[in-house]
Amino acid sequence: MQGPSEVPKRHARGLALAKQYRWLTPLFLTFTILPTTQTQAAITEGTASYYADHFHGRKTANGNTFDTQDLTAAHRTLSFGTKVLVTNKSNGRSVEVTINDRGPYVHGRMIDLSKSAAKEIGMLGSGTAQVEIQVVDAGDAISRFQPAQSAKAAEELMMDLF
Repeated sequence: MQGPSEVPKRHARGLALAKQYRWLTPLFLTFTILPTTQTQAAITEGTASYYADHFHGRKTANGNTFDTQDLTAAHRTLSFGTKVLVTNKSNGRSVEVTINDRGPYVHGRMIDLSKSAAKEIGMLGSGTAQVEIQVVDAGDAISRFQPAQSAKAAEELMMDLF
């Protein structure tokens, strides 16, 4: 684990750019250094799809066995265990699911639902739906957030830049 004053190596290029173009500094800090929690993401919109039956019984990215009857979902970035409310925008039906896998891997899709979750929001016939996704409970993702360390790193970065 890095100390509070260390800037992660993945930010080295951004730091070099920020030093060269000082006007980028606020953007750099906003998008890469200062942390945001998943609950701050509030509500997002996009296309949902659902898992095909042949994934039933296979391992998910978090190590659990996928069950089409569970209310679960795959998302590219949300932490495993995060609970989200998925609302079908065309009919207003909602379902709460737990993120337990990564995906979807089809361009333009935001979340893959289990078959049971897809049925709850009425998208089995179409296969996809425009949805609204709201984080309900980020689980332990928030407990891993360490604002004092992140704020200290951001403060020291600002001192370096100016």
